[in-house]
Amino acid sequence: MSSKKGRDLSITVVSFYMKIVGFWLTKNHVEERWRIFAMIYTTFAILVAIVVETRDLYFTWGDFSGTVYIVCNLVTIILVLFKILVCFVYKKELLSLIQYAKTNFWHSNYNSHEQMIVDRCKRTCTVLVCVFTFFAQGTVISYVIGPIQANIGRNETNRILPFNIWLNVPICYMTPYFEIEFIIQVLCLYHVGVCYLCFDNILCIMNLHTAGQFRILQYRLENMCGENNNEKLSYSICKYMKLKTYIQQHQMLIEYCKKLEQVFNLIVLGQVSLFSLLMCLDGYLVLTEDAPLMRRLIFLFHITGCMCQLLMFTYSCDCLIRDSTNVANAAYKSLWSFLPMDKYGKILRRDLMLIIMRSNIPCCLTASGFFIVSLETYTGILSSAASYFTLLRNHASDTS
Repeated sequence: MSSKKGRDLSITVVSFYMKIVGFWLTKNHVEERWRIFAMIYTTFAILVAIVVETRDLYFTWGDFSGTVYIVCNLVTIILVLFKILVCFVYKKELLSLIQYAKTNFWHSNYNSHEQMIVDRCKRTCTVLVCVFTFFAQGTVISYVIGPIQANIGRNETNRILPFNIWLNVPICYMTPYFEIEFIIQVLCLYHVGVCYLCFDNILCIMNLHTAGQFRILQYRLENMCGENNNEKLSYSICKYMKLKTYIQQHQMLIEYCKKLEQVFNLIVLGQVSLFSLLMCLDGYLVLTEDAPLMRRLIFLFHITGCMCQLLMFTYSCDCLIRDSTNVANAAYKSLWSFLPMDKYGKILRRDLMLIIMRSNIPCCLTASGFFIVSLETYTGILSSAASYFTLLRNHASDTS
């Protein structure tokens, strides 16, 4: 498959955002320098956002609704910073995973049935990535539209920024200083939004395409004992040579999953640990009666994006589990019983048994080894979020 045919919308979107953050493949020294600059700028923008929100939390402490609003923002930024730090530590491994997928998954030669499997993966990735990106970017836009709308008709003495800076300096709210501060906050906000979505998108794409490669392997194993296309070799020798290539493919996919686990297990742990809290805070801010309409809109986008994000990476992890274990069924269905009982026929049967035994151990992603991530994780987090939301509502009603 040519590189032109290998392009799809999900990979285009993810590569664009990953380049902004500074975690993508480079072709020359110029692109490498831009990548380093993007990483430095990303770190600076995240740190500025944390400082602004921490100061806001300090001065707002005591106001329950205001504190919940700022804590929700701060938890999101801390989660983003955690992802950046983990990916920086495993930068070489992450880039090697992307390079391997680009070479072997996205730009390889397939027959018609295998191409259908790859195209199905691309469509699923496009839907999940675009939906999650829409709600994540919608959250960012809502943060910006709110103060713009509120500043209509106001003078320089009572204008507001997207986030409070708590500086008792009147010049900060005068033109052009106010506009400069506004632009800086918007740039930092946009970068937080990009960092929030890009790593989950690339994880989803790599998981689903790896699961697709397991389905391609299943198809090849099931059809392994077809007609003999090499007349110079005996039937059993020809099938055994095919099986060796499929075993090598299986081993490479298993190793790829282990590297995915190495790079992303801490990120998955951080997300699973904080998603319940984030959705709880989002739900409270959406349903707060005295909250401004734009604030409700912000966190309506945010909670919807969190649910899409959670579904995206738990579904992709679940696909990885199911498709890696289904290799055992495909190996058993490979019509091995029709092979002759000669030397290579016996070796092939033995190797098929080893494939079946190995496939009973699923390839999966874990939350740093604590538990396996699957669709059951999705329901568990939603249940925990509902419990936290009930406690928060009860506490809010008691304090009021």
